[in-house]
Amino acid sequence: IETGDTAPELTLATDSGDQVTLTDYRGKKAVVLFFYPKDGTPACTKEACAFRDAYEDFVEAGAVVIGVSGDSAARHQSFAANHQLPFVLVSDENGKARRAFGVPKSMGLFPGRVTYVIDREGIVRHVFSSQFAAEQHVKESLAAIGKMNR
Repeated sequence: IETGDTAPELTLATDSGDQVTLTDYRGKKAVVLFFYPKDGTPACTKEACAFRDAYEDFVEAGAVVIGVSGDSAARHQSFAANHQLPFVLVSDENGKARRAFGVPKSMGLFPGRVTYVIDREGIVRHVFSSQFAAEQHVKESLAAIGKMNR
């Protein structure tokens, strides 16, 4: 999936046991969908906490933030509670979402770290991929949301 593409229609299990469907936000809110390798690792924790710290900025801009990894809902619950994460984490244990978005593996081994900013119409407006610049994902996303709101 690249800038200008329509985001895939996906339904995934959240950390609270509910289901989230990307199309639920169509016409209502922009979506910041960030794929990360694993709950609790240093870079992933840094990225999640950076999204947490900027969460109100996303809400004020009319966007929802959704984190995606292959971890189970139970592991997501623990991770979210430990770091007071105010946004939804979804489980992609079978890799369906990663495949749908074409998220590559990093160094051929690790799940990639890619963030997609999706507008209210379901069009991907920005893609940022960096395995190591975890906090840059937040800056890139806020900038993209700002451009969309002009």
